[in-house]
Amino acid sequence: MSSYPPHASSMELDAIRAEAIDWSLAHGLVVRPTLEKQQHFEHNAAVTHAPLALYPTPFPRAEFSKAKELQAPWNTLIHRMSQDDPLINELMETLSQVDDFMKQLYAIYVQVRTEGIAQSASLGIHRCDYLLHADLGSDATRIQQVEFNTIASSFGSLSTRTSELHKYLLSSVDKYGHGHITLDQLPENHAVESIADGLASAWKLYNKPSARVMMIVQPGERNAFDQRWIEYSLLEKHGVRLVRRSLAQVMSNGTLDPVTKALIVDGHEIAVTYFRAGYGPEDYPSEKEWSARLTIERSLSIKCPTVAYQLVGAKKVQQVLSVPGRLERYVDDSATAERLRGSFAGLYPLDDSVEGLQAYDMALAHPDRYVLKPQREGGGNNLYGDAIVETLKTLSVHERNAYILMDLIRTPPVDNLMLREGAILTGQVISELGIYGVYLK
Repeated sequence: MSSYPPHASSMELDAIRAEAIDWSLAHGLVVRPTLEKQQHFEHNAAVTHAPLALYPTPFPRAEFSKAKELQAPWNTLIHRMSQDDPLINELMETLSQVDDFMKQLYAIYVQVRTEGIAQSASLGIHRCDYLLHADLGSDATRIQQVEFNTIASSFGSLSTRTSELHKYLLSSVDKYGHGHITLDQLPENHAVESIADGLASAWKLYNKPSARVMMIVQPGERNAFDQRWIEYSLLEKHGVRLVRRSLAQVMSNGTLDPVTKALIVDGHEIAVTYFRAGYGPEDYPSEKEWSARLTIERSLSIKCPTVAYQLVGAKKVQQVLSVPGRLERYVDDSATAERLRGSFAGLYPLDDSVEGLQAYDMALAHPDRYVLKPQREGGGNNLYGDAIVETLKTLSVHERNAYILMDLIRTPPVDNLMLREGAILTGQVISELGIYGVYLK
């Protein structure tokens, strides 16, 4: 959009910046600064506004609505896959040989299934991420899924506050948007309340009023306020108390009732365990953390997510779903399956199958057309361009099983203004749309 972002004089931008910073600090749209900057304050007393866009980034309404409509089918699909033991065994028997992190998770899954699952209910708080894609030579865009997240789906709270910030600026700051933005173009965002509602529903299903929700967090979490808003909403709206513990603290201060399998941490029975950590190898620096994860999985506590949910969040599952006929195993009608499949980017195995060998050759020949993805949450682990070639050439055919190949999603960039630690940054942005979903069963 050549007319975007709206033109503003330096004086107008200074006013918008001042309003945005004060509103963010007053309304909890904040993060902790880096450790280097925190050292000047005691007891984690320093905060700064979260990095944000001064203006909402345009997104086609029809594609936005499409992404929202796909979330309910995705919730059901993810749950049904988590219940498919043959699917998990099929994929993890290979992945566990080339990925130590997946191997450890799979070992917990197998052990708990062998012992007997103490808690049949599970809670999913998911986020499906999309980018707009335009074919070369075309101006038409459509959503394509980047990934689906089954553990620690973050930024529900801060994204809610950001939506409120843009509405505030539009309503209160003269000439904000200069007529390019109207209130009806800014969608409602109730992610934080919906996530809290999901946790409260699971707590009620556990059916013990004195029990608490436990959030598993990383020590020194900078994004604590995104998590805190869920905690506050849970208490204020539902009267449910939440405790924050690291995996190490669970192991040091937690016990498992040998008869009921109730999880007791610091004297509190835990009705729901909500993981905002535990999604990557760095969260398990010792056997203590792995023991804590096993203890939680063996317990009566309702897990969000179960280890099965986390396993089906692997990128290999995303690729397998693109194989003709696989999606239909979990989706009730063909029309819904086609709508879901329509949001898929091209996905390819990198194993020793004919398709996998072809994908390997394609990646080496045209690395600029693809993304190389390991079995990890978060796009920071992905590889692009020459890094794809360098990595693939170091891997054996067996080791390539740890990755999938995905078509590069080509998103037309949009100019916008960003605000980070008080500084206005100008440039082109690519916006990823995250749609949250809650599923309890």
